[in-house]
Parts: sequence; structure tokens; C-alpha cells
Amino acid sequence: MALKNPRPARRWKLIAAVGMSGTLLLTGCGSGGGEDSYEWSLGETHPEDYPTTQADIWFAEQLSERTNGRINIEVMHSAQLGEEADVLEQVQMGAVEMTRVSTSPVSEVVEEFGVFALPYVFDDEDHLWRFLEGDYAQGMLDDVRDSGYVGLAYYEAGARNFYTADKPIESPDDLKGQDIRVLPGSVNVEMVEAMGGSGVTMDYGEVYSSLETGAITGAENNEPSYVSSGHYETATYYTRDAHQRIPEVLLINANLFDSLSEEDQELVREVAQESIAEQRELWDAEVEDSIAEMEEAGIEVIDVDTNEFQDATADMVESHRDQYADVLDAVDEARE
Repeated sequence: MALKNPRPARRWKLIAAVGMSGTLLLTGCGSGGGEDSYEWSLGETHPEDYPTTQADIWFAEQLSERTNGRINIEVMHSAQLGEEADVLEQVQMGAVEMTRVSTSPVSEVVEEFGVFALPYVFDDEDHLWRFLEGDYAQGMLDDVRDSGYVGLAYYEAGARNFYTADKPIESPDDLKGQDIRVLPGSVNVEMVEAMGGSGVTMDYGEVYSSLETGAITGAENNEPSYVSSGHYETATYYTRDAHQRIPEVLLINANLFDSLSEEDQELVREVAQESIAEQRELWDAEVEDSIAEMEEAGIEVIDVDTNEFQDATADMVESHRDQYADVLDAVDEARE
């Protein structure tokens, strides 16, 4: 069964108006010029030892060190502030200052971010990062400002792969009759349906119990998330089909950012950009460790011919080309 996304897009427009006009809560002293002091929270879904969380912590520590403690950021990991979409709303309204979030829920406020959900739109990790480091993707970070955010950096999130409880997925035909949890968004549901399965949207925190009870028969994610979430305990078949490469993004409330001195704005951007290399190095190491844990746990890892999966979803990119025309042109340029 396919559940509908309970978070309608028009709600975001209302929140955007509130977020841009509301009063931002922060602490400060002095009169600017790099003398104000701040205490911020950064919402993070993943556990403390996860690569994105560790990059958040590195960013926070570096910013504190370089400002002599004027800018102090507490990383609220393990979904202490809620799931990603909820924290995204809180940052938009100014109730939380920063978050690290998948680009998937960001597509609810800036449509172009939905391009990352298209299956096999990127050939590999190198292709993705050529695009992310290019002018177009960097411009997308600026596009979130109209919705109440400033985009600071992209983070690596690997390739998303299917994992199931009842039987292995060796070809798209094996997805028939499977209820697969996907990220929120109609494109994600459409992708699974194109392969013959049913896409189910639900909060990340509900996936473990849903796998355990059989409410869903599978899900899809990268290796570190599959292991750190414990999903491997109930879904023991992991198929490396690499159907999506959906990066993460580090965001700060726009009103807050605009209230900073030019020096502090430049420093926040600089440290965020430096954190990318740290996060990618941590990510690569975590993928290796996760694969080792999967092997030790006896997980059946299935390497498949991805051409079959690409063929099953080939029409999706073209059917969305009008919707994402400019960004897809930039993706194609990054391929060359």
C-alpha cells in the first residue's frame, strides 16, 4: 500500500511567510562588527557517530575555536529535535538556528532539489560532485533564501540501495508485491512503482518497527544508514542497485545569517565549505566499516546488473525534463 505524504506543499508557503517575518530568537551582546556572541542549535537526525553528525560537530568546534567561543553551536543529534522535515520547519521559523538535512525534504520548498530523486540521473559519485561543485548547484544553495534559509554546503550521502526482509531483490521483477519505504516525494514513489513495487512514505524513525511488524517489506538507503539504524536486523537482504544519489545540505536560518556581521557571515560560509572534505573522508571510512559489519552479521549483499533497473525507470527522467529542464542541462554538462 502506498501512503500519501501528509505534509502538503502549500503549508510550506505559509510557514515561509511566517519564517521571514517572525522574530528570530537568539542571544547576543555588543554592537556587531564581529563582537556579538551566539548560542545556536543544529538539528541532526543521525546518531552521534554518524559521518554527517561528526561533520556537524567539526563545523561547530571549528567555528567556536575561530571566534574564541563567540559562536557556540550545540549539535542536537539522534533526532532530538524531531525528524528532518520537522526540524526544517523549525529552522524556517527561527525556532532552531541550523540543520543538516537531506535534499529530499528541501525539494518541498525549492522544486529544483527534486532532481536528486530522479533515478540514475548521476552516473557515479564523481559525476554528482562535479555537478555539486559547479555554478548551477551552488546557485541552488542561494535559491533557498526565498524560503527562509541560507544554504552553506552539500554533504555526501552515497548511493541508495534496496533492502528487504522476505526475499532478495535481484531484478526489478522481484519488487512486485513489495511495499518499500521511500523518502517523501512523489518521484520516489513513482520510481518504485516503475519497477513494479509500491512506494510507502513514512518518517525515518518509523521504519524499524514497520519492518519488524511487516507493515512494509523493505526500504532503501545507503550502507551507513542501513547499519546505524539497525534495519539490517530485520531486513537481511541488501541489493546494490544504486538507484539514487541524494546529497545532504547544511542550512542556517536566513534572518539569523543576515543579522551577522560581514566577517561572521564569511567565516560561517568558509568553515562550512571546509567541513565538506572532512565529511566526505568520514563518509568513505564509514561505508567501509558498514560493509564489514554487514558481512560479519551475515547480511546477504546482492550485486546486480543496474542496467535492468535503469531500463525500468528510463522514462522518468524524460517525463520530468520539462519540470527540471535547466538543472538537468547542468547535470548533463557535468557528465561531459
